[in-house]
Parts: sequence; C-alpha cells; structure tokens
Amino acid sequence: MDINLIIKVSGVGILVAVVYQILSKSGRDEQAMLVSLTGIIIVMLMIVNQFSSLLSTVRSIFGL
Repeated sequence: MDINLIIKVSGVGILVAVVYQILSKSGRDEQAMLVSLTGIIIVMLMIVNQFSSLLSTVRSIFGL
C-alpha cells in the first residue's frame, strides 16, 4: 500500500469534517449531509483501484 493514498484519504476526511461542521453550525444540514456523502464517494473511488489490485493478486496466487 502506498503512503500517498493514506495521506489523500486523511486529507479528504479532514476537509469534509471541517466543511460539514461549518455547514451544520450555519443551519444547512442538507448541504452538510451531501458534503459527507460526497466525501465517502470520493474516498471509495480512490480505494477501488487498490482493491482491484488486491483481488488480482489473490487470483494469481491461488491460480483462479
């Protein structure tokens, strides 16, 4: 696993948390929920590539 991926996921998490708190405190709960959902989707898209690499490695090890 690459350390850059961990740093990127952490950065997205921190950014989403800050924006969520700002929107939540200003009474815009719907937008805050959309920001958190968008953050989850972005992180999932970043992890999909690593997950597919893991699955291909497992397939090559077990010969499937």
